[in-house]
Amino acid sequence: MAKFETVEAKPDGATIRVRLRMDAPCPLDWQVLDPSTGAVLSEGEWRDASHRDVEMPVELPPEDGPYRVRIAGTENRRRLVLIDATIHEGRIGVEAARAVSASAVRRSRFLSAIPKAFSYPGRSCWVNRKLIGSMVRRDILARSRGTFGGALWAFLTPLLLMATYFFVFGVVLQASFGEDTSRTGYVLNFLAGMLAWLPFSEAVGRSPSIVVEHRNWVKKLVFPLETLPVNLVLSGLVTECFALLIFFAMLATLRGVVPVTAAWLPALLVPQLLLTAGLCWFLAGLGVFVRDLGQLIGFALTLVFFLTPICYPESQIPAAAAHLLKWNPILILVRDYRLILLQGQPPAWASLAALWIGSGAIAVLGHAWFHRLRRSFADVI
Repeated sequence: MAKFETVEAKPDGATIRVRLRMDAPCPLDWQVLDPSTGAVLSEGEWRDASHRDVEMPVELPPEDGPYRVRIAGTENRRRLVLIDATIHEGRIGVEAARAVSASAVRRSRFLSAIPKAFSYPGRSCWVNRKLIGSMVRRDILARSRGTFGGALWAFLTPLLLMATYFFVFGVVLQASFGEDTSRTGYVLNFLAGMLAWLPFSEAVGRSPSIVVEHRNWVKKLVFPLETLPVNLVLSGLVTECFALLIFFAMLATLRGVVPVTAAWLPALLVPQLLLTAGLCWFLAGLGVFVRDLGQLIGFALTLVFFLTPICYPESQIPAAAAHLLKWNPILILVRDYRLILLQGQPPAWASLAALWIGSGAIAVLGHAWFHRLRRSFADVI
């Protein structure tokens, strides 16, 4: 395996003149990369080096910006030459040239990606906040455009959905929650569980097809695709806000008061949004490659709904399944929603802390997965 003993790089007009000394002759090639993403921007032909000393010109793209040149042997790519350069107003500046091992590059890339994995999702949402707000508003209005109800459907949809579930389970099947066998008790417990389920299922159910639906933006535009799943999460949050208005109105009517513990609601909404965003990023990226994922997720959501005690009390979960289902994050949300909205108690701290940690981890991993796969979207769509 040839090693690079000395490396020298200098600008030469519109190119970089690279001089190398190797311990043994070997064929070489070069690539120009985007240093932020690692995407290959251009590459040169193989150079059959028959001597230890090699001089080769490397052409950079004409646009201003930072670039990274990678030179390696064509037969063994475990040793590399990396050259960092910038173009500003048509002038090339060479910042650094060094010989490294491929394993060192991978290790450095991994270590540098760790802080980015935690900061980039939030930073991307903040930078594109106006775009996200505009797209969420357009998505909500598009659902009711051309209908007689118009924007009123944003209020009617959760109302009718919750009324349907209540009729089936509360009236037809005569379900009840614990010792409270009244219709009003069942309605409030059921709706409190639906508050956590509605925004989650709406966003996750639409996420596998969201990138495919906007395929033109993948191919033709420089667009922050990672904001598309976020749009779904926030659209679901709007649905939940309307459902909360309905719930608080019913709570005030049936019980005469909304408990002060409802102020804990933001402590539940944050991990709920993180969990939903992480799953949406994961499914949106995977859905580009697995087109049947939408149908599979529809079945999975139905299964999760009936495995979660939303329309029945938690005491009815079989003992054999209780140990497994306790890891269901929606169960934790449903339980805490009922605690703060109906029982006047704060959320369960241990499970809530686990939910925060787990949801944050899922959000970071889901975004990293989406960011990893997005380089191949244009090749598949």
